Formats: sequence, C-alpha cells, structure tokens
Amino acid sequence: MLPTASLAAVTPHQERLARGAVAIVECFQEIPCNPCATNCPSQAFALVSDINALPVLDWDKCIGCGICVACCPGLAIFIVDGSGEQGVVRLPYEFLPLPEVGATVLGVGRDGAAVCGATVLRVQNSPAQDRTPIIWLQVPPEHIMSVRHFKF
Repeated sequence: MLPTASLAAVTPHQERLARGAVAIVECFQEIPCNPCATNCPSQAFALVSDINALPVLDWDKCIGCGICVACCPGLAIFIVDGSGEQGVVRLPYEFLPLPEVGATVLGVGRDGAAVCGATVLRVQNSPAQDRTPIIWLQVPPEHIMSVRHFKF
C-alpha cells in the first residue's frame, strides 16, 4: 500500500476534481520514462531535464483527454471526473476478455479490496492506443480517488 502522503501529493484539490476530467498520476518510481510528457497535447506535464524524475502534472492545464493513460507503460495514470452526479474513472486494462458496455462490475482499490459497485460506460480501444484499452467506469463520486481496477 502506498503511503498516504504519496497519494495526497497526486490528488487534485476538490474544486479541480469537480470541474471535470483530470489525470491522476500514481507513478512513484524514478525510472527512465516520459511518454506522458511527450504525448500530452495540452503540455500539462512538465518536461524535466532528468528522464528518471517523477512526472509532474499541472492539473489546471490537463484537459482529461486520456492520451497519457494509454501511453503509460507502467499503467500508472488514471482519469477521474467528479463533475457529475455520478463519478467516472477511466483506467487502462490489458486483460481479456474486455468487459461489455453496461456490465455491472465490482470496483476495487489499489490493494484489490472491494470499494463499490460500478457500471462499464465505455470500452475505448483504438489502434492508436497500442493495445491498451481504456475502460470507463461509473462509480459513486466519493470513490473516484479510490477505484483503480475492477472485477467481473
């Protein structure tokens, strides 16, 4: 389990969460990697001189497009949207079978424990995503920062 301080550092303020879709970068290992920064169309990721540095995201520049989710080799980026009556979590999913739109699944947390029921809203799977489908889950808004995977 990650230290609470680490998660707090990657959690946008409530006003930003309520404004719409935003990336959450749960990358806590300093490794040579930067596809999130080089692929972001809004330049929300800081380009740092050390490729081993942790990604730094400007939440106010992030448009929540999700390009970073599909290009992250560590599957460490998620999109959350707390702007509606129901929350939405978009997450990378590299397993088969893919879930069906409309399916009811169990949203689970970082430790694999059950968090809440969820509904599959969309399965985004284009060739541009390099075989990393993005699953859109509808969850209660209070769980957008805790649901990070799901079980059928």
